[in-house]
Amino acid sequence: MFHIDFWMKELTERLKGIFGSRLEFVGLQGSYSRHEETAESDIDVVVILDRLSVKDISTYDMLMSDMPQRHKVCGFVSGKEELLKWEKSELFQFYNDTVPYYGNIDFILKLLTEEDIKRSVLTGACNAYHMCCHNMLHKKDGKILADICKTATVVIQAKHYSETGTYIRRKDELFRAVKSEDAEIIEDFILLRENPLMGERDFWEISERIFEWAKKIIMEYGN
Repeated sequence: MFHIDFWMKELTERLKGIFGSRLEFVGLQGSYSRHEETAESDIDVVVILDRLSVKDISTYDMLMSDMPQRHKVCGFVSGKEELLKWEKSELFQFYNDTVPYYGNIDFILKLLTEEDIKRSVLTGACNAYHMCCHNMLHKKDGKILADICKTATVVIQAKHYSETGTYIRRKDELFRAVKSEDAEIIEDFILLRENPLMGERDFWEISERIFEWAKKIIMEYGN
């Protein structure tokens, strides 16, 4: 039986053995980190070295080659130097959605301001708006709609934090904590994650709900 904690500990030991003191951080993001995973879920691993080269990427790839569930592994790899210069609105979600297994990334907190968090909300809403328009016009795809709902729930997490100072990782807890119009988007995401074909049956209704929701946030948070 696959157990994510055992898997992450094995990966961490391998990384320490190869990179030694250059390894700054190992963490886990996504559904596995929230214990919301399904059989189709990716394993979103975060690996931070002191600095990153193409040779390091190749070494990491070889290290991963015989890890169990290799085909499901994705995630983020970077040098710490690059993260210190990263777009701050993206770092907000990155920090809050990452569960540490080795080291820490608390230095990110010192980089963030209230304006960075608001920009995270606005940028995410703009992306959801654009994706929704594109899908309604050109694709009409229920699976893409599920991805748009996923993007929208990330925006809701940042929006709720901006309004309350509390970050909620699990979607079921977030659903209970937010306003009704945000809760409807989270409910759509949960239903579409379990049954993407639902998006094909109710495509226009869900698309309109996300479109109007994103437009409202853009008008509220945009300057």
